[in-house]
Amino acid sequence: MPADKTDAVRTVYLEGRSIAALARDHGVTGSAIRTAVADLLPEYTAAGPDAPALEASVALDMPGRVADFLRAADLGPAERATLDQGVTVRRGHGYTLCVTAVPAIHRRLLDLCQSGVSGSCPSST
Repeated sequence: MPADKTDAVRTVYLEGRSIAALARDHGVTGSAIRTAVADLLPEYTAAGPDAPALEASVALDMPGRVADFLRAADLGPAERATLDQGVTVRRGHGYTLCVTAVPAIHRRLLDLCQSGVSGSCPSST
């Protein structure tokens, strides 16, 4: 990739454009784009000594009745996005929602059920 285009590619990448889209736009391979933005990629970014450790995402299967209760509750943007991105798996007459998030979000969803903010969280039976 020409050096004069590298700065433009890096700027657009930081704005959220995908590597594949940048490769198509500039007529180069994804590897060329990855090389241009290598120090910006999360897996290559070195954390400082005082930086908090990143939490790994965890998958959780949630009964459909619980998911329905939580969707009706007053959720924050992160919790709402977690439920919206969940995968619905039909199980007999009901369903299970498989959600993937960091443990802190799972904990907030569980706390919401336990606190009874808008009633009590339904049982999974």
